[in-house]
Amino acid sequence: MNVMVTGGCGFIGSNLVKWLRKNRPSWKVVNYDKLTYAGNLENFKELENDPNHVFVKGDIGNRELVDHVIRSHKIDAIMHLAAESHVDRSILGPEAFIVTNVLGTNVLLEAARHAKLNRFLMVSTDEVYGSLGPTGFFTETTPLDPSSPYSSSKASADLITLAYEHTFGLDVVVTRCSNNYGPFQFPEKLIPLMVVNALHDRPLPVYGDGTNVRDWLHVDDHCSALVTALEKGKKGGVYNIGGNSERQNIQIVKAILGLVGKPESLIKHVTDRLGHDKRYAIDATKMKTELGWAPSHVFEKALAETVKWYVDNRPWWERVMSGEYKKYFDTQYSARLS
Repeated sequence: MNVMVTGGCGFIGSNLVKWLRKNRPSWKVVNYDKLTYAGNLENFKELENDPNHVFVKGDIGNRELVDHVIRSHKIDAIMHLAAESHVDRSILGPEAFIVTNVLGTNVLLEAARHAKLNRFLMVSTDEVYGSLGPTGFFTETTPLDPSSPYSSSKASADLITLAYEHTFGLDVVVTRCSNNYGPFQFPEKLIPLMVVNALHDRPLPVYGDGTNVRDWLHVDDHCSALVTALEKGKKGGVYNIGGNSERQNIQIVKAILGLVGKPESLIKHVTDRLGHDKRYAIDATKMKTELGWAPSHVFEKALAETVKWYVDNRPWWERVMSGEYKKYFDTQYSARLS
């Protein structure tokens, strides 16, 4: 199979590309990424001489280039992960989220429709469901009720994707995941941000009282779920992917401080995020019963391993935060773009 992974240089995307090369070695993976601030080609040093990993620098909004990539690499399926994804950034500047997450997705869907691809996998988020109360779980039939410009743009992309199946017969599958964690995550998200600040003895900013709840999913479990959905998901199906690991944000922050041996006095409660959802929790029963998938990581152990990765890979995140990692593209790839 020849698979095009959009956003393949981001956190989840880069882990997915490497998961595919390891677990589906006969597949050709075309890694299509614009290389915005969160895209990093340094994540693929071990794949530099791999003929079945092809990197293409491009914007998902560029229909001509998307069509060219699909034709020239004989793409069978698209795994669409490219997105603006940070809620705080969407509050500061919503337009980029509409352009990338909505219009960009539509460009890919049109290209997939005209090329008659075998499958289009839309990778979404549990945030499209809005906020839960203290009990209950999101299921695939939970009404969409997004709260931020980010989650609204993802909900729009989900609905457009599903409309392409209903209207045009395109084979689509939509997945909605809970919060991911693991190596190579850009240090604007909760876990890497807190690790980095703690290692620098800087204040750890916690929104409000820190009791907002998220379900945590290790990125490797997410990657295995995405491939399962690609291979086994029903046409037009929606699948929730969760880690069965609900935790309050303040619990995560305190656990990180304990793992790096820093005092809880570094915690600084700050003004809450605008429209901050109180709780997300995923019911992934459909993934388990229909497709036979379940997460394999135990949160406490996997969190410790993740924190250790950031401790051991300080040069990686220092380059990311300084912007130095962008020079890697110019040095390694600018002369040999596909």
